[in-house]
Amino acid sequence: MPEQTCERCGGTGWKIVEKDGLSGAQRCECAFAARGEALLRRARIPVNYADDHFDNFSDRGSSDLRAIQLLLIRYCQDFPAGDPPGLLLIGEPGTGKTHLAVAVLRRLIEHGFEGVFMDYQNLLDRIRAGYDPLSGESPRAAYEEAMDAEVLLLDDLGAHRVTDWVEDTVTSIITHRCNERKPVIATTNLPDAEMGGTLVERMSDGAPSRYDIKSSLAEKIGMRARSRLFEMCRIVRMPKVGDYRVASRK
Repeated sequence: MPEQTCERCGGTGWKIVEKDGLSGAQRCECAFAARGEALLRRARIPVNYADDHFDNFSDRGSSDLRAIQLLLIRYCQDFPAGDPPGLLLIGEPGTGKTHLAVAVLRRLIEHGFEGVFMDYQNLLDRIRAGYDPLSGESPRAAYEEAMDAEVLLLDDLGAHRVTDWVEDTVTSIITHRCNERKPVIATTNLPDAEMGGTLVERMSDGAPSRYDIKSSLAEKIGMRARSRLFEMCRIVRMPKVGDYRVASRK
């Protein structure tokens, strides 16, 4: 199909407006729309979450989820003036953390801010690959992008085997962003004892003597990164509403 030309500006991105008998040039609405589309493409939101918005988030009848959704909408309205500048969504799998985090990122992009979605494990894999000249990954590209993005959405924080290199890398990224007040929107399934998360979980077979000892957020990313993260983020504790992905398949 041939590319359509904007009737208001003829494709120039500028339109002539008159006010008080004077004429002048003004940015056309199509230019803002094109910028928004470009920002959304650069955000690299995965296909699986491409349609996640506030409008289609299911609160499953939970007043707690509705309250969290409203809190995040207000966060977007106040951005970037909010203090602290970031968000950390903590909760069990399937409670809607990623959907809400993507909804926040999309809303901020609609407001003209630049952001990028990064899966935690994939980010670390890309940074490690940058050290290998045969990998095709640009040296330090992923690391610098995570450091410098205007808004960083870091999904599934802590979902990686703990090593000194992982801890140092994550601490470096989070500390830099904290010092520069660059917002992080992070999600994690890992419990944090100070936020009411449980470190011990009964196994699903119901046997009273069997328990699953869960790693904490601090154990997975290190105490320094955890401390910085809590300094720079508003903590959002997701309610226990069950796994939406499992329930929706029944």
